[in-house]
Amino acid sequence: MTASSGQETPSNPQLLTLQQDFFQSLRSKGRSQNTLKNYKTDLDCFNSYLLEKQKNLSIKDFDLSRVKLYGDYLQTKYSSDNSRRRRVQTLRIFFDYLVEKLYFSSNPVRSLPTSPKFLDKPRPTTFIDLKTLWQCLMEESHGEDAIASLIAKRNSMLVLFIYGAGLKVSDLHTLKEKDILFADDGSARVMVNHPKRDPYTIPLPEIFSDVYMSYKRSLEEQKSRSQLAFDDVLFNANAFRIIAGGLSPRGIEMIFEEYRKRLIVEVTAKSLRQACIFRWLQGDNSDTTIKEWMGVAPSYSLKLYKQYANENIYSDQFLTELFTHSQKKSRTYLN
Repeated sequence: MTASSGQETPSNPQLLTLQQDFFQSLRSKGRSQNTLKNYKTDLDCFNSYLLEKQKNLSIKDFDLSRVKLYGDYLQTKYSSDNSRRRRVQTLRIFFDYLVEKLYFSSNPVRSLPTSPKFLDKPRPTTFIDLKTLWQCLMEESHGEDAIASLIAKRNSMLVLFIYGAGLKVSDLHTLKEKDILFADDGSARVMVNHPKRDPYTIPLPEIFSDVYMSYKRSLEEQKSRSQLAFDDVLFNANAFRIIAGGLSPRGIEMIFEEYRKRLIVEVTAKSLRQACIFRWLQGDNSDTTIKEWMGVAPSYSLKLYKQYANENIYSDQFLTELFTHSQKKSRTYLN
């Protein structure tokens, strides 16, 4: 394991140490916890291969011939092209890091072809499960416990941002108050600061402004009580108080996991976002606009979504109806 001729090669730490350094580098670049978890899973597969085939974790002599043997191993171990493809991509990125740090003079994994990428059939949250979740959130938003009520309102915002605007958990993790833009007519848009392109905005559902203002009032009250100041739209909290501004991608996933178990509904951030894409397709939006809002390249294909569009029908009307009903019910109870 040597650098190119004439270069001084650093000492060679153990593979697990190199991988930990690699993960730390990714964290410093702002990669989400979910991304790090996936990379670790992929590199664990590589580590298992080394232990199985050579009985140790040495990559000192990991050259083109050994890369090809690992490719054969993946072909045997995984039937999914996407699984093989992801593990090759992760290993390639890891060896790019090793080249950057001068542990290798070139990346041997770059010679290994990746499997073609196949898109899985979209599995969006169904309309009935979405209504069940929204109904629950509206009821919890008017509970007697102030913190529990605020948390439910925050979770309602998650639904509006993901189902209503197709935001990813990585977008929500860094979302600030200044990223929500209101027009004179009361409509709202959210700005996405994409890491590889200029910022762009996405329209939010009609009811968003009313839900957001109710949430903002409750949030400011609790921030004042907790003597906290932050400009994040979302927050992390326990059952007693707000802990800090911002909400991690893993934290968002855990919120939906809790509702999924409690309400017996199929809902994740990914399935809500897929429902949003079907919703966009059923609106008066061009493919170009939808791809821009998704944050994908113009070459991205919407074929699978169009293929199943008639099986997944959505609307925004229930958001308004259930929110309005919950507001009236709350005022009646207070009077």
